[in-house]
Amino acid sequence: MKKTVILIGPICSGKTTVAERISNKLDIPQCSIDDVCFDYYKEIGFSKEQQERIRQKDGFQGVYTYWKPFEVHAVKRVLEDYPNYIHDFGAGHSVYEDESLLQKAQVVLEEYENIFLLLPSLDINQSVNTLAERISKFTDDQSIFKLNEHFIKHKSNRILSKHVIYTNGKSAEEVAQQIIGNIN
Repeated sequence: MKKTVILIGPICSGKTTVAERISNKLDIPQCSIDDVCFDYYKEIGFSKEQQERIRQKDGFQGVYTYWKPFEVHAVKRVLEDYPNYIHDFGAGHSVYEDESLLQKAQVVLEEYENIFLLLPSLDINQSVNTLAERISKFTDDQSIFKLNEHFIKHKSNRILSKHVIYTNGKSAEEVAQQIIGNIN
């Protein structure tokens, strides 16, 4: 029987890579929410022009705040349109600073048992450092490091997940196998 599996976690935690491995092993299609989210954002009024005005005025932090209601909508819609898929959420799609948006995400995700949070380590500082090292291979933008630290420390991922998988010292293949062994 095919089941929906959802991988959440901060930037560079391995969500997409592990989702690909699970998808291949179980012969279940994969959907990366980052690949389809903007179509869903537009359903409820997202505008690139508005995003650019906000970016000019408030920088990335303003854009991040602008995205949040669209992100929770995209989570709902992607799960409706892609049932029985292996889903990897963008890092922001499981972090909600606004309690009402977090509650909406909880309602959407409550029926799903296979929500896995991927983190390098139980130790938060070690997770921050490990992921900062991975991110530094792609950018030296300090705002990305700070945002990812926020994703790691914020309560949303822990509230929304049903399982936590610590990945340090494990290959993507081993993490995928561990998740497969824990699918309800």
